[in-house]
Amino acid sequence: MKTFLFVCIENANRSQMAQAFATMLGGDQVQAYSAGSRPSGVINPKAVAAMAELGYDLTAHASKSLDEVRDQQFDYVVTMGCGDACPFVAARHRRDWQIPDPKHLEPAEFRAVRDLVKRQVQALLAEAGVALAEQPKQAG
Repeated sequence: MKTFLFVCIENANRSQMAQAFATMLGGDQVQAYSAGSRPSGVINPKAVAAMAELGYDLTAHASKSLDEVRDQQFDYVVTMGCGDACPFVAARHRRDWQIPDPKHLEPAEFRAVRDLVKRQVQALLAEAGVALAEQPKQAG
C-alpha cells in the first residue's frame, strides 16, 4: 500500500480534491491524506459541489493542520502552491505541483482546476505503480 499526503495552505480546495481523487482512483492500494500549513477549518463549498458532480462526497472530509500528520512517514508528499508556507514532512518522494488556488474562481474555471488536479493525481498514481481502480472508491 502506498501513502500520499497532499498539502496546500488552507486544506480547503486543491489538497482535498487530490486526496479524494487518490482515494477514488487508487482504491485499496492507497492511503491518501491532506493537510494545510494554515488550515481554514472548512472545506470550500465550491470544492464540495465540484466533487459531487463526479459522485464524490467531500463533506466527509475535514480541513486539517500539518501538525496532525507531522509524525507520519509517507511514500509521496505533494505540495500545491504553498511555497515556504509548507514545512518539511517526511517522505520517500516529494513533488510540488504549481496548481492555482481555485478559491475565488467561477464554477467553470473551478472545474478546470479540479480536472487538472485529477490528471496530476492519475499521473502520480501511475508513477507510484498504482493500478487505477475499476470502481471509484468513496470517502470512508
